[in-house]
Amino acid sequence: MDKPSVFSHSRFLGDKRTQQVYDLEEVKDEQAMTDILDELLSEETFICFSPDTLPEARNRGYRLHEV
Repeated sequence: MDKPSVFSHSRFLGDKRTQQVYDLEEVKDEQAMTDILDELLSEETFICFSPDTLPEARNRGYRLHEV
């Protein structure tokens, strides 16, 4: 799956509404991930983490959601 250009340097992307984080490099269902990304971009409810790691996302209260 190709990442949107705004996330080209990010691996983990969080959804502020649900406190879930998505791993953009480990996608199993590309269509579902595309739908999620479209929704997050249109609603502007996403967050990236620095450093771009799963432990940092967890530190902020986000849980991994596999797609």
